[in-house]
Amino acid sequence: MEPTFPDTPDTGSDLIHITPELAIHPDELRYRFSRSSGPGGQHVNRSETRVELLFDIANSPSLTESQRHTLLHRLSNQVDTDGVLRIVSSATRSQTENREDALRRFQALLTGALKERRRRVATRPTRAARERRLEEKRQRGSVKSRRQRPRGFEDE
Repeated sequence: MEPTFPDTPDTGSDLIHITPELAIHPDELRYRFSRSSGPGGQHVNRSETRVELLFDIANSPSLTESQRHTLLHRLSNQVDTDGVLRIVSSATRSQTENREDALRRFQALLTGALKERRRRVATRPTRAARERRLEEKRQRGSVKSRRQRPRGFEDE
């Protein structure tokens, strides 16, 4: 089920697909541009090639409440106090390529965060594994005891 967006024609091709259940309209993303650091000669001082992609997770109409909660929880170290996700790209000297890079990273980040986690099933070690562990401990103890000074040997 694709979400619909009010006041925008839904062509389907311009949506940013994250999961089969989630597509985000490009209008929900904001971009900020600034001068990038690093090499580039005179070009670096004149061109705003650094791209910041901003996505408001807390107020996005595309997300369900469970998706919103999951993203805010799993991406908590990358989301500010207002619930805005910020991705920065300054890898290339081209604003267009940095914008595409930021968008690719945004898609990968959200896809990974929304992926269903497999529950861990607690298991016990097998009898053979326990015996191997104990045998290794005995051997290690034997090695360490052979390093000690023999009993009954006195220093004069």
